[in-house]
Amino acid sequence: MVKGWCPSAYRPMMSGDGLIVRVRPHAGRLDRAQVIGLCEAAAQYGNGIIDLTNRANLQIRGVAQEDHAALVEALSVFGLLDADPVREARRNIIVAPDWRAGDATARLAEKMAQRLGELPALPGKFGFAVDAGDGSILRDTPADIRIERGAGGGLIVRADGAAQGCPVAESEAIDAVVALAHWFAARGEERRMARLLRSVPLPQAWQSEPPASPRAKPRPGDDIGGPVLGAPFGQLPAEALADVTVESRAAALRVTPWRLFALEGVRALPAHPFIDAPDDPLLRVDACPGAPACSAATVETRRLARALAGRVDGDLHVSGCEKGCARPRAADVTLVGRDGGFDLVHGGKPGDAPTRRGLTPEALASGAELP
Repeated sequence: MVKGWCPSAYRPMMSGDGLIVRVRPHAGRLDRAQVIGLCEAAAQYGNGIIDLTNRANLQIRGVAQEDHAALVEALSVFGLLDADPVREARRNIIVAPDWRAGDATARLAEKMAQRLGELPALPGKFGFAVDAGDGSILRDTPADIRIERGAGGGLIVRADGAAQGCPVAESEAIDAVVALAHWFAARGEERRMARLLRSVPLPQAWQSEPPASPRAKPRPGDDIGGPVLGAPFGQLPAEALADVTVESRAAALRVTPWRLFALEGVRALPAHPFIDAPDDPLLRVDACPGAPACSAATVETRRLARALAGRVDGDLHVSGCEKGCARPRAADVTLVGRDGGFDLVHGGKPGDAPTRRGLTPEALASGAELP
């Protein structure tokens, strides 16, 4: 267990409520049997809550150390893990969730997964985005090397942090990704591509075509092979997820990096506790697990976040500490936990200078200290 490292199934991370065990769905999809297996494992070995992350991964929380091996075995039975821990750790691939069987995104994602063994040793959070639709849908998601459409309509491979990418034929795209990963690995110990490019120039050959205009992300109520639903704060109660999957007769679950998921092949939804309205105020609120689930936090976060949903203009981020794990970008209003109270940041991130300090949860919840 390594703190400060992106957790995986084989190398979990310890938190305040036990181990965090991460599952990386192949192509962002789990079939019905895998969904049920995941939910059963979360209920048996974890706290019954599955987290949907901003990398389109799924996390089981609250796992006791003595149960970790049994959980890994249970996940392996359902084909949710690579047998090789090294390959599993390298499989940081975010796939545009509206792919269709046999399209360019699906083909490239499969080829990328097959060639993980050719990658150099990379930092734990170094990742890839495969997004070969008409325009990028993953433009703002965390990834270091991106396969996407260029302005000319063909494919490009683009280093995150670079305004332009390198045009490639589909047959050359994964070769280019592997080559760019080796270029990064040879440049020292920087952990992310965009940070490296602030001090090390990218060869001009990798910067000749801008990406195509981005396309709209899905919202609750949309259809991407099935109805799209939202998960408040990215939380998926295992029992509720299993119930809606079974009762809707969904063929599969598609996950996204935006706290949304789709139930593939479903025409009518049964009753469920998830978000199905595109204007639900909870969609504009990010909140980490907070205390006591996270040992870095000194405040409870999600109860306050629910109380303030819809009462703050713009986006709200309630963070248990300065790390800001729930939201990597700025929010209109950010509340940062510190010593049992909250600091207030306007238009920034948790690590930015606050405009006010020491606000109590009670005062914020009552509206007396609302920004």
